[in-house]
Amino acid sequence: MVAQGARRTAAQVAGVVALAVAVTAFLYVAAVRHGFFDLKVYYGALTFWVHDHGEIYDYLKPGTQYGFTYPPFAALVMLPMAYLPWWAAIVVSVSASVVVTAVLFGWLLDPISRRVGWTRWFALAVALCLAAAYEPMRETVNFGQVNMLLLFLVAVDLLRLLPAGNRWAGVGIGLATAIKLTPGIFIVYLLVTGRWRAAVTSVAAAAGATLLAAALFPDASREFWTEALWNTGRVGELAFVSNQSLRGVVARLDPQHPSTLAWLVLVLAALALWAWRSRAAVAVGDEATGLALTGAVMCLVSPVTWVHHLVWLLPGLILLVDNATAAPAASRRRRVLLGAAIIGYGFLISRIVWAWEKDFTGVDGFVGSNLYVWISLALLAFLPIRRWATPAGSAGEASGVPQLDQPDRRAPTGQWHRIGRPLTVR
Repeated sequence: MVAQGARRTAAQVAGVVALAVAVTAFLYVAAVRHGFFDLKVYYGALTFWVHDHGEIYDYLKPGTQYGFTYPPFAALVMLPMAYLPWWAAIVVSVSASVVVTAVLFGWLLDPISRRVGWTRWFALAVALCLAAAYEPMRETVNFGQVNMLLLFLVAVDLLRLLPAGNRWAGVGIGLATAIKLTPGIFIVYLLVTGRWRAAVTSVAAAAGATLLAAALFPDASREFWTEALWNTGRVGELAFVSNQSLRGVVARLDPQHPSTLAWLVLVLAALALWAWRSRAAVAVGDEATGLALTGAVMCLVSPVTWVHHLVWLLPGLILLVDNATAAPAASRRRRVLLGAAIIGYGFLISRIVWAWEKDFTGVDGFVGSNLYVWISLALLAFLPIRRWATPAGSAGEASGVPQLDQPDRRAPTGQWHRIGRPLTVR
């Protein structure tokens, strides 16, 4: 038995090493190096603010139109960066993204690894290797972006605190919203799904953080809320192919005169679908799918969703695999769900939308330049909603991650039981 376990561990180590080598080779060939461009913007703005005594929102990275676009509370959180050497800022940025990604993946992958019989470390190592090849993740790391940190703050609330009935549930969402406004849609998610206490906690946390920043930095706060927030030229061109939102789709149809009405109609339709499916997910306790659906709709309805923002699709892709492994081994359902996860992941490592960077006209341009938008829409519309029973003290409750229905079997009290009908796509 010991020898068998040792052989299994050796095989898993060899598999991870081989996958890591393959991903490294892929990144060497396919990945674009951005030289921590966004981190340089943050670092330069904070240095200008702290050491040169300028206004943080007046700073523009030399030779560009890009400046600090986040609320003042984000500046407060990032303030220690102004006292670090540049190389240390890079180390902190990369390390923070990797650590929170590992923790989040651990929560989402645990039911999959138990179901297929993989050790946790092996499942996590494989997932991290695959994540390194995922274009939004590698862009997040190479730009020095904060996307994974925000996703982690939201996930703490939805996957850990809310299922446990913790009174602090909502604080993570509130802080994420105070750092960057777009995660505020998760406050709407809490309201739409009837979690009033958590929603109030989120609003209070966001307001408290914003007021703290205003008290400490009144001039910066005044400039952000009255001027910088409304200066859309600081974020880039809406029709740029990296903008994989519904607004980007509409802008690429007519870059000179994009239709605001068409965009608003699409946004309302996406929000209606999201509200319906989110309520259905929460009604059966599937908070992880609620997280995935809200991440997808946030990417769709935001006026600007750069490719690196699509790390918010990671929970949805993982849940496709989760649903697939819960289906019978030879079933069509398993093949379809695994196929969807592989195809979505394959496109999202490929940089395929950049083939239409210069010319997104014609049918091929419309389909190809918006391909990541179609993936977000597919997840929003078709990601399965999972049903399960979670007895008190069960493994699912302890982990805080919803579990899928298990096959019928007799089990003592406290074990998993099948309830209701088979999984359905809602």
